Amino acid sequence: MSSREPDHDVIVIGGGSAGCVLAARLTEDAGTRVLLLEAGSAVLPEAVAHPPAWPSLAASEAGWGDTTVVQQASGAPVALPRGKGLGGSSAINAMVFARGHRTGYDSWSEHGAKGWAFDDLLPYFQRTETAVGGGAGRGTAGPLTVAPAGRPNEVLLACLDGAVETGHRRAFDISGGLEEGFAPVDLNIVDGRRQSAADAYLAPALARPNLDVVTGATAHRLLFEGTRCVGVEYGVDGRTRTARAAAEVVLTAGTVGSALILQRSGVGAADDLRQARVDVFHELPGVGRNLHDHPRANLVYRAQRPVPTARNNHGEILGLLRSGPDADGPDVQIIFIDIAVPNPVAPVRNGFTIGISPMRPRSRGTLRISSADPYAPPVIDPRYLTEESDVRAVLSGITTARRIVWSRALSGWGIEEVSPGLSAVDGKSIADFARRHFGSYCHPVGTCLMGEDEMSVVDSELRLRGLDGLRVADASVMPSIPSNNTNATVYAIAERAAELLRRS
Repeated sequence: MSSREPDHDVIVIGGGSAGCVLAARLTEDAGTRVLLLEAGSAVLPEAVAHPPAWPSLAASEAGWGDTTVVQQASGAPVALPRGKGLGGSSAINAMVFARGHRTGYDSWSEHGAKGWAFDDLLPYFQRTETAVGGGAGRGTAGPLTVAPAGRPNEVLLACLDGAVETGHRRAFDISGGLEEGFAPVDLNIVDGRRQSAADAYLAPALARPNLDVVTGATAHRLLFEGTRCVGVEYGVDGRTRTARAAAEVVLTAGTVGSALILQRSGVGAADDLRQARVDVFHELPGVGRNLHDHPRANLVYRAQRPVPTARNNHGEILGLLRSGPDADGPDVQIIFIDIAVPNPVAPVRNGFTIGISPMRPRSRGTLRISSADPYAPPVIDPRYLTEESDVRAVLSGITTARRIVWSRALSGWGIEEVSPGLSAVDGKSIADFARRHFGSYCHPVGTCLMGEDEMSVVDSELRLRGLDGLRVADASVMPSIPSNNTNATVYAIAERAAELLRRS
């Protein structure tokens, strides 16, 4: 390997939500030279900017096209969309911007992570956002301009009225992390267009002379001198290149990508590496473990009254609630969706959907490379709904959703439940339906667990345990999943990572 002087101080691998934040924040210091590598393109499909078009994006060139292995619960693989291109998943997601409820972060310290409770994260949440009309504790000067939909779909407003009618709290700011109940949720939509991490953070920084961005760059493996990470080998247009960092390398390739890069570099569980015929460089048994995600079951309804055409992101109103009196915080999300999603019973041309997701799932799975080839697909097994407590949470949510649907507030819509319908009326049949027919809510986390114990991959300052010059700063470090959509938390983690790097 060449001993020439590095061209950059920090190399950031992955141009998604976290990578865009780090590239922008670190280059605010004109003396810090940053290289941002992204496997996808700088130019994404036009549909990215159009909020109602997001369901089509996972199958476009803006997505990786990942699927899990066959799942024990359903007997089928599950699509696991993630973004590919500048902005990452913030460029293809459903644009929901919501902190997890504060109780959902309490367990982050169980593996020894220090200083990552909700109150510790609050300044970084605030740093990300300009929350239009937000409540207490919201940011007022951040790059992301977030607010509820100005004109929610009428059918979704009827669902909100039905939730209140059936005894649920009408929240003021369901995105702030302090409330339970139902309310319109903040969205990453500005002037009718999606605002991704690339839009809000990276675009204003691109003209800085201390920032270099290389797209179409697939990270092959990390480069080490002794125990210190000094750079990365990557491929562009079929050619292999290397880049060296004078200070640090930061993985921001997401829950799937960051763990895979570590494994291809010989960092991970010895058995996983040997199975893929990769030499063990540094054994860390937690790499690729602790994979978990929010599964989501859908109730699909046909309506006689025409459902208005979507103007926003389809899912503009949601609720956070507890599955039972013993829950120590909200552990179920119900989201109202203004289109009838595909279902296993019958096509619906005019209708809507209610999605139910366990927000604090206990099911855990694994992620590993299939070979040393950086272009080979990974082996992804979240083991969805293998813990009965997750199934019980879904059952609770379905029961609540059905009460809302049959409220007076929705009586004028002429509603018929198509899926699951009358084939699932008792606990067992509803549970069987949930296990067979669910999808990913596209919130995978946890494969580079943060903490201080033997299964932790990074410490409380996001540094790789046992190695120098290397950090991870994305959803993979989350010890457990927040009790809401995850993108807002990823932004906060990246903001904190930028501060940690500046201090070092």
